[in-house]
Formats: sequence, structure tokens, C-alpha cells
Amino acid sequence: MTMTLSGRTPGEDAAARDTARILLDIGAVNFRPEQPYILTSGRASPVYIDCRRVISFPAERGRIVGHAVAAVTAAGSSRPIAAVAGGETAGIPYSAWIADRMNLPMLYVRKEPKGFGRMAQIEGHMADNCHTLLVEDLATDGGSKINFVNAIRKAGGTVDRVFVVFYYGIFPEALDTLEDLDVKLVWLATWVDVIEAAAEAKTFDTGKIAAVRAYLDDPHGWSAAHGGKGA
Repeated sequence: MTMTLSGRTPGEDAAARDTARILLDIGAVNFRPEQPYILTSGRASPVYIDCRRVISFPAERGRIVGHAVAAVTAAGSSRPIAAVAGGETAGIPYSAWIADRMNLPMLYVRKEPKGFGRMAQIEGHMADNCHTLLVEDLATDGGSKINFVNAIRKAGGTVDRVFVVFYYGIFPEALDTLEDLDVKLVWLATWVDVIEAAAEAKTFDTGKIAAVRAYLDDPHGWSAAHGGKGA
């Protein structure tokens, strides 16, 4: 099979570039090196991506969902996927769209069991031993996925794939974290794709792009130097 220089197939590369352009075009990408964002992990970042914004753009979300289904299908799985589960909250709309496109049942996973009624953490009907695709909007260091994967397994399901629209691609521990759970991460685009698309379209000035490139080269060091968590 022909591969690109990045190690992706031509189809994967085209999907990554299209996803990056969509995120830029709809204003989901924010560059702010002069006033860094503090992520949930405690790390400082000059960039922030808001994949939730996609929900308001029907044509663009349709293209992303098409890329998502192709990526999930190409990634394979140990068993046929029987349901698509969205992680609360940003993963829920993506899981609904993907489940609809794949004609599969949809579930969603709470961050913690609700404190009344059935005390459920999985919403929807999950059959016994249901092989589930977990869906979220993005992945940074992979830590937030542990809770959702464990919840699915505790409820009697299985999971070996997590799909995200956007993977930061600069924290290798994300893949290690999921590998320890016997789960593979599948994604469409990374910051490298967004930077390339932004530079080509001149979406941001060269100074901001240079600052973001410096962050991508040493995210832990950049974070520590800008008031955030280091390695």
C-alpha cells in the first residue's frame, strides 16, 4: 500500500488535511502564545482547539463524520463494533453522528455514576459483552479516557478502540496510557496538520505560528516556562 512521508496512507493524509482546514475555517483553533491557556491537565499551552464548535456547522460536521467512519473502519478491531459510546460531554454528539452513519446503537458514558435512580454510568441499552467504540472529541495525554474505558468494562462491555477527531500528537504518554489498557487510539488530525494548514492559508501571523512550533518541539518545557505543569 502506498504511504505518505508521514506514515499515513494517502486517504488518511487527505482526511487529516481536510479536518485541519475545517477546524481553522470554523474558528475552532485558537492561538494565544502571549496569554497561554491552562489545560485540564495543568499544562500551559499557546493553542486551544474547540471541537465542540463543529456541532453548529452541518456541512463540515458531515465531512468530519465521513472521515471518522473511514478511519474507524480502516483501524479494524478485535471484534465487530456493536455500539458507539460517547464520553460525557463532548464525545456525545460525535458518537451520535458516527452511530447513525454506521447504523449502530449509541450509548453515552458519564464521568461518574449519577447519584440517583439506577446509579447508571452508561446511558442507553448496552447488551452483555457489547463490543464498544468509545468516542471523544480530542485527546491530549490520554488520562481522561481511562475512566470511560473502565466504566464500559465494569458494565460488562468490551472496548479496544477510542476514536477522537483531534489528537495533540505531542504527548507520547497518551498512546502509552491507552496501550496499558489494551486500547488503540484512532484520530483524524494533529497539531502538525493544523500548523501546516494555518501556515499555508496564512490564518495566523508568522510570529504566532513560530511560537506554536516552539511549543510543539518541547511542550513540557514550554509549559513549565509559561506557568504550567512541566513533564
